[in-house]
Amino acid sequence: MRDPRRWTAAAVTVAVLAALVVLALRVPAVHDALRHVLDGDTDALRTELREQPVVGALVLVVLVQVHVVVPYPAEIALAAAGFVYGFWIGVPLMLAAWLVSGLIGYALGLWLGRPAVRRLLGARRIERTELLLERAGALPLIAARLVPVVPFTIASVVSGVLRVPVLRFAWTTVVGFLPLTCAVVLLGHRLDDLSPTDPVLWAAVAVLLGLLLAARPVIRRIEGRAA
Repeated sequence: MRDPRRWTAAAVTVAVLAALVVLALRVPAVHDALRHVLDGDTDALRTELREQPVVGALVLVVLVQVHVVVPYPAEIALAAAGFVYGFWIGVPLMLAAWLVSGLIGYALGLWLGRPAVRRLLGARRIERTELLLERAGALPLIAARLVPVVPFTIASVVSGVLRVPVLRFAWTTVVGFLPLTCAVVLLGHRLDDLSPTDPVLWAAVAVLLGLLLAARPVIRRIEGRAA
């Protein structure tokens, strides 16, 4: 019997991915922004967004969604949001945009199903992740966002494949992605005024270094709980 939820997810996902491809290829503002990101030209990206702040916000949100189709470092979009829109607008804007991006990846996982993702990522990895989720609850989901070594879209797709409850997926995405978002948006906001003596700079850098250094201990702790 066909799973209605999977086929609904398939229809929605195909439509959204097709729309993102069209936007990336045919809409000049989105196409140019994506080109700047892929070239690593952050100055050009910030200039483009600042020329039309309202339209720029929409372009930035779409650019985050394009990440599902064309992966790039999430920090580029986060820093650009901080530089153009400031900390208090940039953080909620980016959290909302990346949550939507995560939900698209989640729907993609529902559509592809376990057999396809097993072939792409490996059966052993999928089975191990499923075991972790069963035994350790929401902690692995938060860690996948908190520790910046797990690709954002892959974590979302695997969550969809494993049928993680969508509300749990949503709140763990927001909670886990919040520290990185705050740190990078803050750095982007203070880019023009950065100084070696700026305590804000060192606080943001400390958060980023802490997340990187915590990667292995966090993963080991999760595996210990799942054992």
